[in-house]
Amino acid sequence: GKGGTGKSTVSVLLANKFAKEGKKVILCDCDVECPNDYLLLGKKLEKPVKKIFAEFPRLIKKKCKKCGLCVKTCRNNAIFQPPKNYPIFIRDLCSGCGACWTVCPFGAIKTEKEEIGKIYLNKISKPHLKSQNLKFWLATGVAKAGLEETGPVVREVKKFALDFAKKQNADIVIFDTAAGTHCPVINALLDVDFAYAVTEPTPMGAHDLNLILDLCQKLKVKTKIILNQADLGKKQKIEKIAKKYKIKIKKEIPYSKKLVEAYSKGELLNITGLV
Repeated sequence: GKGGTGKSTVSVLLANKFAKEGKKVILCDCDVECPNDYLLLGKKLEKPVKKIFAEFPRLIKKKCKKCGLCVKTCRNNAIFQPPKNYPIFIRDLCSGCGACWTVCPFGAIKTEKEEIGKIYLNKISKPHLKSQNLKFWLATGVAKAGLEETGPVVREVKKFALDFAKKQNADIVIFDTAAGTHCPVINALLDVDFAYAVTEPTPMGAHDLNLILDLCQKLKVKTKIILNQADLGKKQKIEKIAKKYKIKIKKEIPYSKKLVEAYSKGELLNITGLV
């Protein structure tokens, strides 16, 4: 739902909990426009392990008959065609799905590759306990600055995390999504076993919890609620929405000054027992 409820904090704490139990864990930061899991873990994004490319359409005017079929086919309204003129591709709206160049009967649309993001991989361990070898990796997706459609970047970092999990024979993969209910969030939620909806007992937290639970219901994703800062605000608002969707609040996390301090210093690995 809304930003700032503690999705990334809960994701990091969960990954740390499972790793300390001896499980192999992959944490994948799918908030590609503003990833922050690496900051909470005190890490840096130094050398990408993979660059992400997408194909975008380019018009060959000599072949184009101005039929308008590409315009009718584009679901993102990323193609504009003035009357009796050539179609114009609007890059900011294009998802690179390939529908336009697939349907063009004259072969007038070719493709060109463009870098849209990068993937980074960090091995996580406790810096002050060098002997403690946690089986815990962080995969981070970062979209190119200014990129409007970041869904393809989320798909690629998610695929990378799942492929890496197979190579490592990982037990658990956790996807930390962006805030909201838009395409990048949907891409992160597709095909997961279940989702934790992290919220807070505030009017805005309740409003956006309703939105994310509605989305998860439409995607047929089983969902559990984690109520962060549970002892602040009015918990009844969250309980009412939970009852509406017939979902129980799985965990309540009280406000913790210790957690806030660890968060601000990038030392969440030192926090235990909250999730």
